[in-house]
Amino acid sequence: MAKYYSPKGGLPPQTQRSADRAIFTESYAVIPRGVMSDIVTSQLPGWARTRAWILARPLSGFAETFAQYIVEVQPNGGSNDPEPDDQAEAVLFVTEGKLKLTFNDAAFTLEEGGYAYLPPGLNWNALNTYDSRVVFHWIRKRYEPLPGVAAPQPFVMQEQAVTPNDMPGTNGAWSTSRFVNPDDLAHDMHVNIVNFRPGGVIPFDETHVMEHGIYILEGKANYHLNGDWVEVEAGDFLWLRAFCPQSCYAAGPGPFRYLLYKDVNRHPKLKI
Repeated sequence: MAKYYSPKGGLPPQTQRSADRAIFTESYAVIPRGVMSDIVTSQLPGWARTRAWILARPLSGFAETFAQYIVEVQPNGGSNDPEPDDQAEAVLFVTEGKLKLTFNDAAFTLEEGGYAYLPPGLNWNALNTYDSRVVFHWIRKRYEPLPGVAAPQPFVMQEQAVTPNDMPGTNGAWSTSRFVNPDDLAHDMHVNIVNFRPGGVIPFDETHVMEHGIYILEGKANYHLNGDWVEVEAGDFLWLRAFCPQSCYAAGPGPFRYLLYKDVNRHPKLKI
């Protein structure tokens, strides 16, 4: 059964060693799960009984296309007016609990592994009408319209209903669970789940224009990032700038899986 790590919050004891694996470089950042304590959360305007770990935001000179939050909503919390930017599209992905999502006069229950795509300008709300907390990722990007192509429609899916696509020649050691057809130019971002069996590898340093947000859902691995080896585990977040060389191998006894953001299907802007 798929596993989805969620932050536990709290505060480390005074006896804990201060130095952790957190690092921010000109090419990549690693935010370990131990950093995600109570004191680094933010309150969100328009949201009740809610806090968020904001993992990525557009930052001049670094990654510039997206923001990514982990949102924790307590019972009877949430928002009827969640998105402040009418040009923003979003993906929600639930890692713990249940979320009631409503749009276009239809209500949906997103359970663990639940995925929703929400296009710009959509009137939606997200509420916790259940008895325990819900934790979900909220990935936001300014949508880039494409002349002659309509913006995507909203949809809801469960990861369990998606058949992973094996990467060529890997015998299933490396696969991707895709929620959107990669040939659909209406979408200017993909949020997928990448899966590795124990010992599976990305066998070369990918070096490409896409920015990445990578949240480790399950397992552990060693990542090669711009010449550095970094060990990661469930609950860690990686933020990769465009053209940061990257490869990895699954280093634990079980599956290694992560939620992956990347910007796609548009010409690079020639003027910022």
